[in-house]
Amino acid sequence: MSDIALTLGRLYVFPIKSCAGVEPASATLTATGLDLDRAWMLVDERDEFVTQREWPRLALVQPTLRSDDLVLRAPGMLALHVSLDAVEAPRRVRIWNDEVAAFDMGDVAAQWFSDFAGHRLRLVRFDPDQRRLSNRRWTGAVEAENAFSDGFPVLVVSSASLDSLNSRLRLQGAAPVDLRRFRPNLVLDGLDAHGEDWLDEITFDTPDGRVRLRLVKPCTRCPVPNVDPSSGERGDQPGLVLASYRRDPRMDGAVTFGMNAVIVEGVGCTLRVGQTGSATLRF
Repeated sequence: MSDIALTLGRLYVFPIKSCAGVEPASATLTATGLDLDRAWMLVDERDEFVTQREWPRLALVQPTLRSDDLVLRAPGMLALHVSLDAVEAPRRVRIWNDEVAAFDMGDVAAQWFSDFAGHRLRLVRFDPDQRRLSNRRWTGAVEAENAFSDGFPVLVVSSASLDSLNSRLRLQGAAPVDLRRFRPNLVLDGLDAHGEDWLDEITFDTPDGRVRLRLVKPCTRCPVPNVDPSSGERGDQPGLVLASYRRDPRMDGAVTFGMNAVIVEGVGCTLRVGQTGSATLRF
């Protein structure tokens, strides 16, 4: 069987875990995923990570990436400027079962997020000297590094999967949703609905060299997709509709949408929206 042709339809980078993302025209691939993706995270008073699961209003924090800083805006708040090149004190923080090295981003950022969330939070940045690896049960021989992503460096979704979901939502009389709810990094055009489930590797030939991504684990879904990214309010869709047809036997019946991927080749290469690539099927 010949390779499957596809196109990179969209790119998303989420600088702060569980806050809104940016949609660049291009992004450089680093050892931990797209450059600056999940490089920052919010922690509570126990230095435990927090997300939209607990604080859905975090979806309203909108970042803008500039050459030397990250500008954050949120309803009712003045803009916060976070330097890309400066950090403050080292800090140990916990994300899921991992305790990792990070850097505190200071009292001004902490106060800004605490005021917006109504709960004491601090902003931290991942320490690039820290190696946080994906579960080798899924990655095999590949040592896949992560910053503050849940567990894998890249999340891949096809545009056809979203179209299929929205068709089902309309049949149920529910409003369609957009991809921001699923927080992917790469959105692929040219596949059938949920065709990404059965891909082995995706390849892009860039001017910088070849990029190879291996799709290793279906992405199980928590309640975060039920948070409306435009209002920061939690509902019951699309979770209810997804549960009616996306219970995945590979994940013991958990609801899945999209595939987690690891980087086989291509660190330092730049991916661009609109570029074509190919994929092989998993047998």
